Amino acid sequence: MMQEGKESVGKPEGRWLATMSKPQRRELWAEIINRTKTMAMLEIGVWKGEFAEYMLRHCPTVARYYMLDPWMHLDRWNKPANIEQSRFEDIYAEAMRRTDFAASRRVVLRGATTQVIENIPDGSLDLAYIDGDHTLRGISIDLIRTYAKVRTGGILGGDDYTPTIWQHAPGFEPSLVCPFASYFAEAMGAPLVIYPQNQFALVKQKDVDGRPELFDTTGRYGEAALLPHVRRPLWAHPSKLIRRLARPFVRPPFA
Repeated sequence: MMQEGKESVGKPEGRWLATMSKPQRRELWAEIINRTKTMAMLEIGVWKGEFAEYMLRHCPTVARYYMLDPWMHLDRWNKPANIEQSRFEDIYAEAMRRTDFAASRRVVLRGATTQVIENIPDGSLDLAYIDGDHTLRGISIDLIRTYAKVRTGGILGGDDYTPTIWQHAPGFEPSLVCPFASYFAEAMGAPLVIYPQNQFALVKQKDVDGRPELFDTTGRYGEAALLPHVRRPLWAHPSKLIRRLARPFVRPPFA
């Protein structure tokens, strides 16, 4: 596992990113994008386009904004956002309307990551933001396939780095952005920063030279291990009755 360190030898990017602090998710990423003068970026999991609209309005250096999303019902995606296809068409249309003002700066890639990611040249992105399929399968595909598209020194980050894998109601697949993103950063030798609002960011390195650092700005995460999550806590129990009875005594950590 990555461990927090007192010094960041040869890894100033992690220290710098860890100083970023904004009360809202979109403000945080707009600050990072503007401070790094990002010109080319990717968003995976665009949904209705609110995040894309905000970045395109508040980040003038962004000249190319890739919007990657299937905008379709997927048979192998057991998450609450996997709605019927007719509603996805409306959501896609809304995303286009929201970003029409920046049509010359956006590149729409409609499809799954494995289907369309190769439309982006390797090493061409300054920043990639992942907010798509948070299952273990989804985050594995998105991080692994996106990493090559980010330049050395670029930033790969995302949403829903929740301190519990039980993000949704019983019956849905658990969310495994955490701890998989931590393991991935360690494998790639990339410093990892964890922010409030369940955000994470790692910095792509040229070489893997030892154990990278973890900067947990929230103090909520501890060791990136699965064992504490394998057994559902009472607030995530499959029984509605037990969840109701437990509610006055235990609360989800992300509530």
